[in-house]
Amino acid sequence: MNRSLPAAYLGSYTLSALGNSIAGIVLPLVVLQTTGSALAAGTVAAATIVPAVLAGLFMGVVIDRINRRTSSVLTDVVSGAAMLALPIVDILTGLTVGWFILFGIIGAIGDIPGITAREALLPAIIRHSGITAERITGTREALGAVALLVGPAVAGVLVTVWGGTTALWITAATSLTAAAITLAIPHAVGTLSKKPTVQGTRVGIVRQQLREGWMELWLNKFVLVTTVLTVAAVAAIAGLQGIILPLYFTEIERPGMIGVVMSALAAGSLLGGGLYAAAGTRGSRRAWLVAGVMGSILGLVIMATLVAVWVLLAGAFVLGFSVGLFGALVGVLSIERIPELKRGRVLGTQNTFVTAAAPMGIFLAGAIAEVAGIHTALVVITAVWTLGLLTMLFARSMRDLDSAPPVDISEVADA
Repeated sequence: MNRSLPAAYLGSYTLSALGNSIAGIVLPLVVLQTTGSALAAGTVAAATIVPAVLAGLFMGVVIDRINRRTSSVLTDVVSGAAMLALPIVDILTGLTVGWFILFGIIGAIGDIPGITAREALLPAIIRHSGITAERITGTREALGAVALLVGPAVAGVLVTVWGGTTALWITAATSLTAAAITLAIPHAVGTLSKKPTVQGTRVGIVRQQLREGWMELWLNKFVLVTTVLTVAAVAAIAGLQGIILPLYFTEIERPGMIGVVMSALAAGSLLGGGLYAAAGTRGSRRAWLVAGVMGSILGLVIMATLVAVWVLLAGAFVLGFSVGLFGALVGVLSIERIPELKRGRVLGTQNTFVTAAAPMGIFLAGAIAEVAGIHTALVVITAVWTLGLLTMLFARSMRDLDSAPPVDISEVADA
């Protein structure tokens, strides 16, 4: 067993997630501080959506054709270089909205493909290290929760102590360090034993491979169900974090509690993912799924009451804990049930939908809250996510989870 592989993979994953978490706070603040315009901040965010979506769709083809370790390193370098360029330009010429848009687009090109490349690399890490899928995916969920928990706090300290533009040096450093750690993984680990066999022009090959990825997403019922759930979950959390909680705590004049609630959610995810890492190989997978789904519904219902702050905190913790459980389980099942040669395209498409789901969730939550009030908006959000959870629970593809996987994950070349 090569124990250094999981350590390198998880270290790189954590740093990359931490960098994204910090950037999500620092970058909008830097735009606001530099331009003094909320419209400029919104313009920069909107300008990165389309490139991120296109990169997520088309880079999946590339990830399925080149070394997975290499693609993971390159995407982290692109993201880090985009952040690094901003303080350098600020020193040389000063920043304008145009610079923010340019490097925001470049960074977006590395974001979704970076997530996809790292997820596509995971089966190879499992195969070459001998670690169980349950342990590494549970640990990954827990570390992701830590990044979500720590990132905003680190961002606040950096902006307060150094100022927004200077804080971008640290943001860039996390991505570049993640790339350096990934380089510690042997090149052979990320090499596929065979590549997709297609013929025709380059444009024709890309079209064919994209079509294959979409067909796998549609015909593989496990992939379809988990995609629906993930999109519903991301839309719900984005609406909750971006609209519902700010409105609620503004009404009761306690805006500082937003961060506390999100910390309770992250703390729950940390414990849930940690529990699955430690005990996920014991018991029935179906039992883990039912526990995670029912716990998530319970947490949502508790939060939807909005009767008191402490109740909201309790609901957030239960929700985070339950998501940590079944999120890790879904990660294990994805390793087993997504064909290795199509993994980049399928995961790239999934991650693209997830990226688009967040702003859509914020928009819908805001529209409903404006028309019918925050309580109604929260009930609708709860209903949407509950529908996604129940779809997963009762879907035929999610019933027999302990049988042999229908696809072989051993298509990765030996190191």
